[in-house]
Amino acid sequence: MKTFAFLLLTLPLAADHHQSNELTAAEKKAGWTLLFDGKSTEHFRNYKKESVSPKWVVKDGILTLTGKGGGDIITKQEYGAFEFTVDYRISKGGNSGLMFHVKETESRPWQTGPEIQIQDNIDGHDAQKAGWLYQLYRPAKGVDATKPAGEWNTLKILITPEKCVQWMNGTKYVEYVKGSDDWDKKVAASKFRKFKNFGKATEGHLCLQDHGNVVSFKNIKVREVK
Repeated sequence: MKTFAFLLLTLPLAADHHQSNELTAAEKKAGWTLLFDGKSTEHFRNYKKESVSPKWVVKDGILTLTGKGGGDIITKQEYGAFEFTVDYRISKGGNSGLMFHVKETESRPWQTGPEIQIQDNIDGHDAQKAGWLYQLYRPAKGVDATKPAGEWNTLKILITPEKCVQWMNGTKYVEYVKGSDDWDKKVAASKFRKFKNFGKATEGHLCLQDHGNVVSFKNIKVREVK
């Protein structure tokens, strides 16, 4: 396993998007993969399906869920230890999410894969704010690095057996160890305790959530950590 300090150096910076949906030379050298080229959804499919709903629209280099009914989409490939970054733009009052280590064993992705909340923190209705690990980990009180609805935010995560970290627009939000005693206690105190397979998988699909609201994504990139 490479050192954690080295991993942090390979994370692309929020301001490093010289061209949308492209990898820089440094990213290519570091082993990053582009999951969205601005033209197609070839790396994704709907949960438990073979294709992507037409309500997920690609236009002008942006992947947008245009309304309720598009369904959650997952990466075709599964990932264990990895780094991931995505730019998202949420609609006013909107809600969505990013899940990882999703398995297709349950009726919904969030019943296995932990969810990083995406929402409009001003007009959204969920007590769980953008960038938090839903019902499990949140940043210090008062920390909110998100930009308003309609503006682009950059969410980055590092998931390894030794350490998991989440950043919002370059601000470190939370750090935890998946499967640790602290993790298990938090899961036991959450709604996820009802699902025996929640958070158990050590690899799985990445998932972009349909929560019924318009949400857009670009610059979707992943790097496996060996």
